[in-house]
Amino acid sequence: MKVLCLTGTTRNAGGLFYAVSALCRTLQDNGVELSVFGRKDSCSDTDSATWGAVPLCSYPAHTALGISFQLQQLLADARGDLVHQHGIWLYDQWAALRWQTKTAKPVVISPHGMLDPWALNSSAWKKRAVERLFARKSLHQATCIHALCRSEAESIRAYGLTNPIAIIPNGVELPVLSPQKSTKENNKKTLLFLGRIHPKKGLQQLIEAWGAENGAWRENWSLTIAGWDDGGYEPALRSLVDSVGVSGSVQFAGPRFGEEKAELLRSADAFVLPSFSEGLPMSVLEAWAYGLPVLMTGFCNLPEGFSNKAAIRITPDVDSVISGLGQLAGMDADALKSMGANGRALVESTFTWQKVAGEMKQVYEWCATGGSAPACVEV
Repeated sequence: MKVLCLTGTTRNAGGLFYAVSALCRTLQDNGVELSVFGRKDSCSDTDSATWGAVPLCSYPAHTALGISFQLQQLLADARGDLVHQHGIWLYDQWAALRWQTKTAKPVVISPHGMLDPWALNSSAWKKRAVERLFARKSLHQATCIHALCRSEAESIRAYGLTNPIAIIPNGVELPVLSPQKSTKENNKKTLLFLGRIHPKKGLQQLIEAWGAENGAWRENWSLTIAGWDDGGYEPALRSLVDSVGVSGSVQFAGPRFGEEKAELLRSADAFVLPSFSEGLPMSVLEAWAYGLPVLMTGFCNLPEGFSNKAAIRITPDVDSVISGLGQLAGMDADALKSMGANGRALVESTFTWQKVAGEMKQVYEWCATGGSAPACVEV
């Protein structure tokens, strides 16, 4: 069986790119033949190494919708048995629908959180237009919808879709952990945010909370904000840091990939994601893989983190983040280490790429040949 993966892009653009590229590499290692199709841009050639030996096809595209005059023919020439569509609202979703209509072959769609209520309300008028053009028909016609978690499956149903849903989480690679962290010049612990710099991540609330008048955590902790700036949001956050008077304890580290990202995670002491909306955040899984305790919202869709005492629950508002920061700052070294170890154990048991790829391979085979649905599929 040959699977054609449509990714929107083959460049390194954050958690979605990491998740899809890691999944494809692991699937190929487990005997699944596949090819990846994504828009070509100035970074595609540089980032192609991230895909390893997975065959890539980068095509020219135009406008924000990613319109391509080549993609349909490329898909036809590839002679695949199944299309896996990652992400929605772009032209490649329409191309997948046309491919399915012409071939009568199965399509799996992974919305990656893009049908969650917060995501649907962002740029809603644009999405309504794309819905009418092709997105709604594409979703209703999909052989199977892939949800990252139970909450996303509920959002898919709330959108009105009755397709079979495969609930399969993201995965993460397990690094070798250092026996101890490097000594820091100021002896302060580091709270790390690593991800897309975007309003939905709750960074405004985090910075306002960090600058709270009685923020005793600033005595022993510093805050590092790292990631790629999506839409020019970072300058406003930098101004906010200055206005609340915490420029001495907040650092903007820019985008980090590869070994630079690994070093940032190795040097951190805790991780924070005060997000309003997520599919299933790769950043939290990576933080747990590095043995970090986590502050996160319920919108991160990882309730296992709370039940397994690997995370502190916050909501994306200033008062709640203040409370979470105070709880974190009150933990001693042993408590921090224990919470981080709980997160690492959770990843080892549930969120490895081998486990994720094995379940996805079962979904592909079921979509292509029929029979009894895998355990991860709700029909």
